Amino acid sequence: MKNTFKILAIGDICGPQAVEYLSKKLWGFRKKYGADMVIANGENCAEPNGIDKESARKLFSSGVDVITTGNHVFRKSSIFTYLDDEDNILRPLNMSSEAPGHGDTVIKIDGYKILVMNVMGQAYMDTPNCPFEAVKKALSKNEGRYDFAVLDIHAEATGEKKAIAYDFSDKIAVTFGTHTHVQTNDAAILNGTSAYLTDLGMCGAKDSILGVKKEAVIYRLKTKLLSKFDFAEGEIECDMALFEIDKSTLKGTGITLIKEN
Repeated sequence: MKNTFKILAIGDICGPQAVEYLSKKLWGFRKKYGADMVIANGENCAEPNGIDKESARKLFSSGVDVITTGNHVFRKSSIFTYLDDEDNILRPLNMSSEAPGHGDTVIKIDGYKILVMNVMGQAYMDTPNCPFEAVKKALSKNEGRYDFAVLDIHAEATGEKKAIAYDFSDKIAVTFGTHTHVQTNDAAILNGTSAYLTDLGMCGAKDSILGVKKEAVIYRLKTKLLSKFDFAEGEIECDMALFEIDKSTLKGTGITLIKEN
């Protein structure tokens, strides 16, 4: 019997081709890495942006247990009711309380109750409420209902992500960042209790700029004119991280960075 609970976390999923890739590969990845649970950021998985019900359902059937999101979650109004009705798809906690959906869920897997939370950073982002206060409230609201907690910080600034992670390192076993689409090389166990990675990266076309067609990004940067950011196609590169939680202490103890093609 293994002594750690393993969570496979997948970076921002970029487009339908990446969703299709995971539908063919993810169950194999779960077996390969011995993952007990999968969390994936799905806010960019539908054309031309955002997430829709069909994409979310496909990710769940592909082996994802909880879908987190971010600033693009409300791009498609068709997702609003699904966000309200489905427990295991999250929008950031610190969006307006009147917005559809919820930012936390407790999921039961192999006898463990895992609190998963999703929050958005404020630096360089249009985020209405404080992420620190939002996480604090979610932990208090769920007190006694979970064994350990996991947090996805969807944020631009690396320092903000790490500040949030450190502030809750004694309360959250696993904290990872999303949004930049670039996997960072700073895996750490914060204060000996919390497994942390600044950004998971992305699951999207390898020959791209952050999952988008290169030409569109280059044109916008050179001309300062708007261009349509279509998802790139071709070979998929999938950035992930495997987090380990000690079953006896319920603390984060290990992180393995993963890149699959």
